[in-house]
Amino acid sequence: MATKNQLSDAAKSLDRVESHDGLELGQASSLPEEAHFDEKTAATIRHRIDLRLIPLLGAIYGISLMDRTNMPNAAIAGMLTDLKLSHGPRYNLVNMSFFITYILLQPVMVIIGRKVGPRTFLPSICLAWGAVIIGFGFAKNWPTLLPLRLLLGAMEAGYFPGCLYLLSCWYTRFEVARRYSSFYLIGSVSSALSGILAYGLQQLDGLANLSGWRWIFIMEGVITCAIASFAFIFLVKFPDKERVKPSWGFLSPDQLEFQIERLNAERRDVELEDLTWKRFFQPATEWYIYGFPFILFLINVTAYAFAFTLPIILRSKLGFNVAMAQCLVAPPYVLAGAIMYLVAWY
Repeated sequence: MATKNQLSDAAKSLDRVESHDGLELGQASSLPEEAHFDEKTAATIRHRIDLRLIPLLGAIYGISLMDRTNMPNAAIAGMLTDLKLSHGPRYNLVNMSFFITYILLQPVMVIIGRKVGPRTFLPSICLAWGAVIIGFGFAKNWPTLLPLRLLLGAMEAGYFPGCLYLLSCWYTRFEVARRYSSFYLIGSVSSALSGILAYGLQQLDGLANLSGWRWIFIMEGVITCAIASFAFIFLVKFPDKERVKPSWGFLSPDQLEFQIERLNAERRDVELEDLTWKRFFQPATEWYIYGFPFILFLINVTAYAFAFTLPIILRSKLGFNVAMAQCLVAPPYVLAGAIMYLVAWY
């Protein structure tokens, strides 16, 4: 077995490049003799991190997509009629109100998440928006939906950027893109099941004198809260905070130090620096940064138009029954997730 110092020395000497299988650390020419052991150790550590972070974060991301886009499933299940949402721009107004707080509060929520830490922050906001989703099931009229959507946007604002930040803290730059693709894939597949889940929950129509569309919100909110409760136990902290109080069943002290050495050898930013406004706004001074949000803007314009209208179009324009309209939402998301995953890996 290699000692802790040997692992640290080996990690420092490696130039980070992933091999074709994504598991090897590095280059060649100047590796010490124990590097083969180190490569296996690094692969083991990476797998442990993968299993602890990717499935849970991806599943909650899928839940967040489901919770923000479940309006059309509820709409064709009777909500449009019960709350008179079909009059004028009411339906679109309710849907779009989510993005007001979601966009404006993202920078603030990222700062809070950095201060509080992901193990507490991410499950907390998930639990909060799950409670908000349950509230949708008891809405009496369409104006009631507006503050609920605003509150939902505020709670979800910190999750997506918080996940990307957490993942970037545990992987090198050459590893993290593939982990992002796995995260997105799980999220896409999870959200693809929302229509099928909505159809099943709609069958509770009449139970406790509540309409089927109300049960869609109530039960999806309960599921969200249950997963959030699990995340409080299972999610991990930033690498430097793991040194202080390790998460149960995660990395041993030697494994943690080895991973920190690898990260520091690449970018030397494991220990968080004090956050200042200058550091916060510094990326905005780089002109090339703006290409990425522009691409994301173009993607989201089509993606959310698709998400908020597809079940309604299938039901009212193409003549599918409610069950088929809800279930046919799934295939496009599964295909999109698979293509994204393949592009990232191959």
